[in-house]
Amino acid sequence: MANLLIEKVLNNNVLIAEHPSYEEVVLIGKGIGFNRKHGDIIDAEAVEKLFVLKNEKEQKNYIKLLPFIDNDYLEVIISAIDLIKQRTNDTLNEHIHVALTDHLMFAITRASQGLEMSNPFLLETKALYRREYEIAIEVVDLIREKTEINLPIGEIGFIALHIHSAITNKNISDVNQHSQLVSRLVTIVEENLRIQIDRESIDYLRLVRHLRFAIERVVNGEKVAEPEKITLLLKDEYPVCYNLSWKLIKVMQQTLKMKVFDAEAVYLTMHLQRLQNKVK
Repeated sequence: MANLLIEKVLNNNVLIAEHPSYEEVVLIGKGIGFNRKHGDIIDAEAVEKLFVLKNEKEQKNYIKLLPFIDNDYLEVIISAIDLIKQRTNDTLNEHIHVALTDHLMFAITRASQGLEMSNPFLLETKALYRREYEIAIEVVDLIREKTEINLPIGEIGFIALHIHSAITNKNISDVNQHSQLVSRLVTIVEENLRIQIDRESIDYLRLVRHLRFAIERVVNGEKVAEPEKITLLLKDEYPVCYNLSWKLIKVMQQTLKMKVFDAEAVYLTMHLQRLQNKVK
């Protein structure tokens, strides 16, 4: 990588530079702008340790955020995203710099004023995205350590969704919609089977995972094999679970606005039957 020419220093942690391949880029890194000025050269080695925003839209949105963020908080948020990058060992979608910075800025401000935002989908998020949830706990710990601000537990779930969005290149609103959909489906299962599923149990974890992968198959248009003989057997043997599986499928279709293949009903019925037997 060739060296980069600084065009403008925006603050201690962010500057605009000329990149040989991407033209104008935004460079983000703790203290990167300190004692730098227009015309300085940034060593290519340093760039490896920085975040480089190449996407023009993300650059503009990130720059718009900067005037609203306290420089100390910005340093902490940059450290938090760096931690996420290290823990995931993945290339993160550039949008995380805009979306998570924006989210954390408001979360830190709210918490410092004693305001708390509840997260009704926290347990679903924990079960759906366990790895991201563990990293989000570390992020919250880091923020507490650096700012002495305790973010409420619900924030762990919100941060986990942002991490999942950045790793999978999925839109945060889609990720959010899917966790809300799973929550709704679990409620429908409990109401129809007249059971209460312990949110800390392996049964809950399995149900949530099954629903998550079913949603992902629908979104990706993946068809699963349909064992016709089993379909007839399940319909006769377990009518309650079979009908419930179709109820869930209709909710999935309405929410995702996509076709759900009939075979999903077979696998859902078997899962629901096992669950009903265990919980009862």
